Amino acid sequence: MPTVIFVHADGRQTEREVPAGTNLMIAATGSGVEGIVGDCGGVMSCATCHVVVDEAFADRLPPAGDTERQMLDYTAMPRQPTSRLACQIVMSDDLAGLRVRIADPQL
Repeated sequence: MPTVIFVHADGRQTEREVPAGTNLMIAATGSGVEGIVGDCGGVMSCATCHVVVDEAFADRLPPAGDTERQMLDYTAMPRQPTSRLACQIVMSDDLAGLRVRIADPQL
């Protein structure tokens, strides 16, 4: 099963196995990863699952859609070049070892 490394604002790292086909917001909230809120449940209406994808993985993800790009304009932490919503990153074997920094603050 592929793993994801969530990097917290204080530098701590939390590694989780995430089944292929599961989005990172669900994986994080379902396994107690601090900092990923996911208030809207993954329907792109809150942006509380904002993460910054490690540059080494950014090109492996499909481009953000219009709604995701709009939501990233309203994040509590300023948008970064590789900012994404965790609810829109669907885990696959190709993403094994993915590193994402949890945006701080989310709210």
